[in-house]
Amino acid sequence: MTPKKRIAIFGSTGSIGTQALEVIAANADKFSVEVLTAQNNADLLIKQAQYFTPNCVVIGNESKYQYVKDALAATPVKVFAGEDALEEVAGMDCYDMMVAAVVGFAGLKPTLRAIESGKAIGLANKETLVVAGDIVMRKAIEKRVPIIPIDSEHSAIFQCLVGEGRNKIEKIILTASGGPFFGKKPNFLVNVKRDHALQHPNWSMGAKITIDSATLMNKGLEMIEAKWLFNLQADQIQVVIHPQSIIHSMVQFEDGSIKAQMGLPDMKLPIQYALSFPNRIANNFPRYDFKKVQTLNFDEPDLRTFRNLALAIEALNKGGNLPCILNAANEIAVYAFLKNRIGFLDMTALVEKAMSKVPFIQNPTLEEYFDSDAEARNYTASLIDL
Repeated sequence: MTPKKRIAIFGSTGSIGTQALEVIAANADKFSVEVLTAQNNADLLIKQAQYFTPNCVVIGNESKYQYVKDALAATPVKVFAGEDALEEVAGMDCYDMMVAAVVGFAGLKPTLRAIESGKAIGLANKETLVVAGDIVMRKAIEKRVPIIPIDSEHSAIFQCLVGEGRNKIEKIILTASGGPFFGKKPNFLVNVKRDHALQHPNWSMGAKITIDSATLMNKGLEMIEAKWLFNLQADQIQVVIHPQSIIHSMVQFEDGSIKAQMGLPDMKLPIQYALSFPNRIANNFPRYDFKKVQTLNFDEPDLRTFRNLALAIEALNKGGNLPCILNAANEIAVYAFLKNRIGFLDMTALVEKAMSKVPFIQNPTLEEYFDSDAEARNYTASLIDL
């Protein structure tokens, strides 16, 4: 009998983390949960730990440590707290694969520690590669660690490339739904409020990624992630708007043929694929039905209106620490928008200012990436009444 694959979910209370736990619960004969981590949502972390009985849990917010510890006192679960504990647990021997689902830049350190420890990575945190893709992928190759993408678009590309190792990629085509404001112009977007922007037409996601989808920043971050994941040049990565979100992305090979991965928009599918790779597992997820006639549309993105994508393409082309600056400024800008401190279009203006203000470094060290991230955050926050 094949032993269960032992899973650590970093960011277990978020959208990806909770869905990963649903997949694991449905396949309890194949997977066990060994590590759960959360930043602030102590109540849900406690419930998850009581159900799955992992080896240990980490609550990022140290002020909630005693609350979590007391709640789990009757269980064998070990409780840790704080940023350092997150890294230390990432290096533990009790698990085989990390689901890296911590939101934003905070996911970088634990993911690097897991790679250093030889763990397979199911990567849902695109910012890890946006910020320091060169260092992360170099370390993964050195340690012979597989990085299996969980983002639906990168999972699609990954699936299209299985068996194609010797064949040259001409380009990849990332599909984007266009978000809730597809086709809108700046005179409409200037009045967009938080609640409106959080209504994604196709996907159920966390607040940060939903806003990034509405501004098309998410697609820009995915372009940068794809460069590192699939060892591509900037001009080999194309974005097309596909409002139905049925084709999740495509690969065009040097002979001109295009392979696409299709399915209904459901994050549990790429999560399950990453957990079970190289095997596929039967499930009862809803299926796409070709008997129900549906038109699939494709459009060019509007870079003049959704300038976040243009800024991300600039960062992709220039490289160095510019994607790191872009990401840091965007995280602060999205936070401010979600707090109703700035308008929808202000997010782009803040990112652009940070990209022009924070010093550019062509070949940064890991320490310089951390410094650039901090500087970009501080500068962006100084422009807002936070």
